[in-house]
Amino acid sequence: MKESDIDVLVVGGGVGGSAAALAVTTLGKRAILTEETDWLGGQLTTQAVPPDEHRWIEHFGCTRSYRQFRNLVRQFYKDHYPLTSVARSDPQLNPGKGNVSRLCHEPKVAVAVLDQMMAYAIASGKLQIKRYLKPISVETRGDYISAVTFQHTQTNLTQTFTSDYVLDATELGDLLPMSETEYVSGAESHQETGEPHALKGHADPEDIQAITWCMAISHDQDGSHTINQPNQYSQWRDYVPQLHPAWSGKMLSWSYPRPTTLEPIQRVLLPEESDDPWAPLWTYRRLICQDHYPTEIMPHEVTLVNWPQNDYLEGNIIDKTPDLVDMYRHQARQLSLSLLYWMQVEAPRPDGGVGYPGLYLRPDITGTDDGLAKMPYIRESRRIRAEFTVTENHVGTDARNGACAEKFDDSVGIGCYRIDLHPSTSGRNYIDISSLPFQIPLGAMIPIRLENLIPANKNIGTTHITNGCYRLHPVEWNIGESAGMLAAFCLAHQLKPRQVRNQHKYLRSFQNLLRSHGVELEWPQTSSV
Repeated sequence: MKESDIDVLVVGGGVGGSAAALAVTTLGKRAILTEETDWLGGQLTTQAVPPDEHRWIEHFGCTRSYRQFRNLVRQFYKDHYPLTSVARSDPQLNPGKGNVSRLCHEPKVAVAVLDQMMAYAIASGKLQIKRYLKPISVETRGDYISAVTFQHTQTNLTQTFTSDYVLDATELGDLLPMSETEYVSGAESHQETGEPHALKGHADPEDIQAITWCMAISHDQDGSHTINQPNQYSQWRDYVPQLHPAWSGKMLSWSYPRPTTLEPIQRVLLPEESDDPWAPLWTYRRLICQDHYPTEIMPHEVTLVNWPQNDYLEGNIIDKTPDLVDMYRHQARQLSLSLLYWMQVEAPRPDGGVGYPGLYLRPDITGTDDGLAKMPYIRESRRIRAEFTVTENHVGTDARNGACAEKFDDSVGIGCYRIDLHPSTSGRNYIDISSLPFQIPLGAMIPIRLENLIPANKNIGTTHITNGCYRLHPVEWNIGESAGMLAAFCLAHQLKPRQVRNQHKYLRSFQNLLRSHGVELEWPQTSSV
């Protein structure tokens, strides 16, 4: 079945795809948004990871629509949860009081908020959302994508869509190989990019950050909820990552390398086990915190397990056969379940005991049958070969001698995060270095050849190194929003994206449009992170 008569096809309903669809319809164009699962939101929802954000996020440094999303998440809790008066009156409510984010929240709340934000676009006929659709092939005519075919993940039926513009907002840049778009994956060499932290030898397409199959857990200190021993438990219980520099011991341990120095650090599980607020893994990405509720109705707390102990390092899922991808994904799930079982039966406690049998999975939080997230957490995608590529030399603090990041005349947004690379599938340990508040250049969103394909996720023109700071939630949202506005702007003015970038009057007009819709293009004076 073939459907047409739409302006923009947004493939992938994650953070970037959702923002892109909102932007397209805000500017009066028609869009179809496809999603492989039943939940929109990607990192925020199907992958279950609350937003990683910079220190200034409450005041500036994100788009107006992303700030609206954040405000609506807080309002959802205030409207629908039995919070204390103190929590309800807090303008900067952090629902889970996680210490990694100022807005640790449940995935299903983000789903509800995104549905709210898209309600009018759907009601007005501008937006159609097609769930359970996975792209399987792309038709091209010259340097244009003419159609994308999908398979329904529940029925196996196929459906084909045609549109003027196609936005690839998939988590792994799925449309790039299907459309023969030039792309890169893995790590570039220093010879190629000149980056201080790039590989000194040859480029390595297998050098890709670990995926993580996150899970939501609670703790019932008076109960016993030990799961059946996972099939691969003996493998993961004794697993020592083969990394350079070396890991600090077994992965299933309370000790692991500090990302910035690689020196071993010791953690505990629960807040009551340490006076150091950063020592408990429980509070790292806590989603539900008892402090916000009256004593008589206090729920069990929930935390999101996205820790070094369940980063999966044994296989790269990009450009591999389906059987191999399925095997790696299964092993990633087994690693997470093995971590849970280890915590339940073998993990040492500070009191000298062993195990936390009261830990239990929360499928109601993740929207799954088992309490694991719907999809693995993806940190790194295929990346287009772009008109312009952002390197460490543009944004790295040391690479720029502490000065400000490179100023991009074609800025279409801003972001900020450390260059945070988790251990990779080729055996490199953490790379975690300071970066500077940066801009998102339009040139990084324009493929060197394709004319109507726009990346709208982590698949823009960064390197393996700079992906480490461009991959986080508010940056992905900004990329998607700017991609959607670019497609709508091009349709309105009968332009190609590269014309917008390379002709001054069109670039300034487009940037003015972005500003008028609340997209910040420059940073105020700030420091590195």
